[in-house]
Amino acid sequence: MNSTIPKSNPTAATMASPLAAAMAATLFLIVALCTKAVYKGNKAVHKEGRGLPPGPAGLPVVGNMHQMLASKPVFRWLHELLKLIKEEIVCVRLGPVHVVVVACPEMGREVLRRKDAVFADRPTTFAAASFSVGYRSVSISPYGDQWKKMRRVLTSEILSPSAEHRLRGARQQEADHLLRYVKLQCSSSSNGGIIVDVRHVARHFCGNVIRRLALGRRHFRDAAMVGPGPGPDEEEHVDALFAVLNYLDAFCVSDYFPALVGLDLDGHEKVVKGVMRTLNRLHDPVIEERVEEWRLLRKAGAGRRDVADFLDVLASLDAADGSALLTVEEIKSQTIDIMIATVDNPSNAVEWALAEMMNKPEIMRKATEELDTVVGRDRLVQEGDIRGLNYLKACIREAFRIHPYHPLSPPRVAMADTTIAGYSIPKGSQVMLSRIGLGRNPKVWDEPLEFRPERHLTTDDADVTLSEPELRFVSFNTGRRGCPGISLGTEITMMLFARLLQGFVWTKPPGVDRIELREADTSLVLAQPLRLQAEPRLPAHLYL
Repeated sequence: MNSTIPKSNPTAATMASPLAAAMAATLFLIVALCTKAVYKGNKAVHKEGRGLPPGPAGLPVVGNMHQMLASKPVFRWLHELLKLIKEEIVCVRLGPVHVVVVACPEMGREVLRRKDAVFADRPTTFAAASFSVGYRSVSISPYGDQWKKMRRVLTSEILSPSAEHRLRGARQQEADHLLRYVKLQCSSSSNGGIIVDVRHVARHFCGNVIRRLALGRRHFRDAAMVGPGPGPDEEEHVDALFAVLNYLDAFCVSDYFPALVGLDLDGHEKVVKGVMRTLNRLHDPVIEERVEEWRLLRKAGAGRRDVADFLDVLASLDAADGSALLTVEEIKSQTIDIMIATVDNPSNAVEWALAEMMNKPEIMRKATEELDTVVGRDRLVQEGDIRGLNYLKACIREAFRIHPYHPLSPPRVAMADTTIAGYSIPKGSQVMLSRIGLGRNPKVWDEPLEFRPERHLTTDDADVTLSEPELRFVSFNTGRRGCPGISLGTEITMMLFARLLQGFVWTKPPGVDRIELREADTSLVLAQPLRLQAEPRLPAHLYL
């Protein structure tokens, strides 16, 4: 299923100040005058010794904004600049903000390791403020006391080993639901095989898992009213989560000229408001009811009851005076934060890995043989088996390397003047790692566009992990703004992949000789959702 933007009702435009209107008019007058100079400007490169990193020459006030507006999608323009200047770092100026993109592992390690404290901040934007409910969550909020507070909650309470163990049963149930759902589709076919939309299955598995873990439910309505697959609310929920991911760091004009917020020059603000209405409609009743339950428990002095999910954990935390540690707004914000961190990378990596494997049957054969050897066909693969599935993990690492969901890492903001590889990086600059620049870097990877899982295997049979500490590609972000849920992310990704491979024989649809491995024009997902024929390969009782 293609991720679609939830429909939103038109709302009254925010009243803009005369200054903002004047700025908007001035900006677009400049853009109109400079349109003819775009390509010429793209070729003009500033190389100021070891001053700023190289990049296209800009204009007064707007910098390279005119080029950005004429070069959508922006990430492809930035990567064309990297090729044009033949460097592994590029700098553009969008209004007053220097935006730096890094495509070299060594420079990436300098940013996220050696100078992690300098690059610990995040930008403030309309989308970030909206999705974080006023900067109350972890991943989106700027560096400061609120971020530190929520980071402690996330690492010590939500993603602790004990919490991960406590919720293993819920994750296993969703893996069982996945198998039954695909098997049910196969059963509806007269010849035992049916065309399955892998993207739809993968994204909704991730959605089901995180709803179970976060809210304690896989459906927003009575499951009996929904059926075995996602219902309308679940479809809209997953679409909204992907819309958050797609619009969070979308190079909106007002991100660099905050006075323009309210004019909605890109049309992003309307979408963001529509997404938040969807998430509020679905999340708020569940969250507010649970918070009230814990308020009444505190009032009655009834003591703590066992926590059943992430929401229970967040609502049950006590401050030093015995009151609730987190406000309702903080809980709502962190719930969105947890959910958007879960759905994109696992589903995208599995879809791309299967697409690549369809064109390389030898890789598929090795993967299924490993499953048969490590697990067998008389039981279902479990989380405890993941450690021994090195070839499957190598396939997912290779998918992360070549086919990340996001082309760029979330921007880090320099909190002081600093340098990268000797280049000057002014305070307030936004620095991003290029996921495709790292993962497809020919200086690092032999035949970088070739899907070759064996490159991730070692001769000493060491355990293969999905993380990449040397930043030769980006799977999970690192550093103090990095992903604290590597273990959970690995489990969700590998159980999705392993259950699909163990449970079914996957073949190309009739009449299709080769899967077209083409990216969408505006993103890195497959241009068309992967549709494959599935046929059960295990004893019938294992699907019950």
